[in-house]
Amino acid sequence: MTAFCAWLTAHGTSCLEVVAVIFGVVSVYLSTREKLASWPTALINVALFFVLFHRSGLYSDMGLQVVYFALSLYGWYEWQFGGANRTELRVTSASPRQWAILGVIAVIAWLALAQITSRIKGAAIPYMDAASVSVSLVAQWMMTRKLLENWLVWLAVDVVYVGMFIYKGLYLTAGNYAIYLVLAGMGYVAWRKSLAASLAEQPAQAAPVAAV
Repeated sequence: MTAFCAWLTAHGTSCLEVVAVIFGVVSVYLSTREKLASWPTALINVALFFVLFHRSGLYSDMGLQVVYFALSLYGWYEWQFGGANRTELRVTSASPRQWAILGVIAVIAWLALAQITSRIKGAAIPYMDAASVSVSLVAQWMMTRKLLENWLVWLAVDVVYVGMFIYKGLYLTAGNYAIYLVLAGMGYVAWRKSLAASLAEQPAQAAPVAAV
């Protein structure tokens, strides 16, 4: 194992990055299938990326992992008990009000993070990094609430991340986010079908009540 890790280091990556990528891909795939196991695997993933981003000087993304950890705990609970009467949470669509609030939050978070991280010695591309972090936070919160459009937000931010990680020489992580792009598309299609199925059930559930 030590020899393998040394070989990875010689070729521009590391064992840490490989393991983080594996857990990330597994977690996102499980999310596309609405599997509760996506959250514990996400907890491991973000802990590993916290260390990796610290080593790379991507401080906004490093801090993002802390928030991701908290959101993963929250999402784990919400997916299991966030539905009506503490039942499993179902896929819904984001409302215009939610979009407006999340947009304002993203802009405020971006400006605040950019101002902070741009003053840290060794910070890499702080404004782009902060923008990616802010949008990612929005997407992650949307996922914890099973909002369909979270996948569209992830599609947009993953494109940026691929370019940013290539620029930083984190080629395996860039490839990881390229896989996320594909998974985000899969997730959108799968969750859209799930939402359609939920909407189709509603009239059937309401009919007996109307009859009474």
